[in-house]
Amino acid sequence: MIGTYAAVVAVCGTSLVIGQAAIGLCGQRRWSWLAPAVGLALVCAVCWATVRMPGDGVISAIVVLVLVIGSVAYLWGRLEGGGEALRAGWPVALVALVAASLPFAVEGHFGILGTSFNPDMSQHLLATARLGDGHSSQLLNQGYPLGPHSVVVALDKGLGIGLVQGFSGLSVAIMVLAPLTALAAFRELAALPRTAAALVVGLAYVVASYFAQGAFKETIEALLVLAFVLALREATRPGWSELSLRFVPAGLIAVGAVYAYSFPGLIWMVGAFVIWTLASFALERRWPEPRAVGLGLLVFAVLIAPEIGRMIDFHKFETFDPNGPGLGNLFGQVSPFEALGIWPSGDFRLAAGDGAVPAAGYYLGVAFALILLIYGIVRCGRRREAAVLSGLAAAAIAYLAARTGGTAYTAAKAIEIAAPLVALTITLPLAADADWRIDPPRGGRNRQSLASAVVLTLFVLAAGACAALAFANAPVGPTSYSPALTGMRPIVAEDSTLVLAPPTLLADEHGRPYISWELRGGRVCIAAEGELDEVTKGVRYVVTRGDEDEPPFPGLKVRKVAPPYVLWEVTGPVAAKSPCPLIAVRQARQGEAR
Repeated sequence: MIGTYAAVVAVCGTSLVIGQAAIGLCGQRRWSWLAPAVGLALVCAVCWATVRMPGDGVISAIVVLVLVIGSVAYLWGRLEGGGEALRAGWPVALVALVAASLPFAVEGHFGILGTSFNPDMSQHLLATARLGDGHSSQLLNQGYPLGPHSVVVALDKGLGIGLVQGFSGLSVAIMVLAPLTALAAFRELAALPRTAAALVVGLAYVVASYFAQGAFKETIEALLVLAFVLALREATRPGWSELSLRFVPAGLIAVGAVYAYSFPGLIWMVGAFVIWTLASFALERRWPEPRAVGLGLLVFAVLIAPEIGRMIDFHKFETFDPNGPGLGNLFGQVSPFEALGIWPSGDFRLAAGDGAVPAAGYYLGVAFALILLIYGIVRCGRRREAAVLSGLAAAAIAYLAARTGGTAYTAAKAIEIAAPLVALTITLPLAADADWRIDPPRGGRNRQSLASAVVLTLFVLAAGACAALAFANAPVGPTSYSPALTGMRPIVAEDSTLVLAPPTLLADEHGRPYISWELRGGRVCIAAEGELDEVTKGVRYVVTRGDEDEPPFPGLKVRKVAPPYVLWEVTGPVAAKSPCPLIAVRQARQGEAR
């Protein structure tokens, strides 16, 4: 628990301070809620740029610390509106932290998020462990974006936070930073509606669902796309529009997308920018100032230049192959209506009616939210919210492209990234139109303001309940990780292996799918320590945790010791037929999730 929340504080603190300092250097002295996203983007870029230097991550931690100290020194005496921002931000951060802590509270322990929903975190832990030791990995060689992984390495090497706690803390921090970023759209509201609206945008149902399966890259991308749209919106508002560097924050946010999501992360941002530029010309009969746009593009180009080669390599990654494992851990295509935020299921992969709530409950929520979305689009159009509508249009195009030309796996990601923009389109005009005063002036509230307040309240309650359900349903796996088990795969190959695991790991920490994924490719039997009296017939290898001088059964010899594991080999003849199931790669990824 201490390690996880220490990571949350470290990631949130550095992101807020470094982000605001960068915005200050652009000429904006007043606090901006773009700071969380700008800071997170810069931290990912800086850590990736330094993690492969001598010290295997120590330099990253030192550089980030120096940046934090320098940022505090720069902001001291220059920052305006800090107290106001603190009053607005702490309720949002506190509620978001509580919501993101629900999985750990429900499961009763901290550990690997998403185990049994999605085994991908195991790959990320392995790649991060090897990155922290200065070694290569499959993800590194494939050009996979490792900015968030390098942040976890910095937490590990700099603060002594373990990899599991580092990733959990990073994931929770994203859930805190996302609604804080959404405050940029609602800063003029009263405290209660401002807090509620920011939370329902930042913690949209599908975002909470991806958090529940440990998918930190997608939640980072959703945060950065939301922030990019809000950065375009801010660039035309008073206090920003006269700054020559007003597009630099958007450029920095796009840099973060490259280091967290590689070139696909730019799809939504490029689309939103192009549509916004055309919309701005249509509304104002002039293009955005070329010099200001050029400066933003220049900063972006310089900072992503070192990653271009890896971005080219990444286009061959298996996820982009329509003939590859297109379902991932899904059961089929995910309904795009989930982006509306009202989907009363703890598992977003299930179709309407497959959970505890009848299908009618889903359709009622979808109809309600869809009407609000249409209303929101119309009202945003009248309010000339070009940036918001451009972001929504880009997200819709990205989803249609993924649905028609991609896989179910990529289409689901597009739904998740679109969800905060859908929630923003719904809540922004309703919140602006509503009258929240307890004591209205003589004559009372007009009907539109009263209706807006009531409808927004209903949407926030329904969407918030669905997001809370997703958080509470998140599985939490083992509390620690070692790459040693994966390292045994070349030895056991396609033979049969019996793994003797602690009972608590199997009963309380979703250990079976975790072990299956670690040893995928062969036949694997899993049993609790002390459960068996002899080696299962047909098994050649046995994996235990503990002392190499204490074999669990007679007739075993030590084949390999890789703490905390010991690999034993059966000395006598082995039956040709094994009772252990074959754990193929796709089975471990999909079948265990069912």
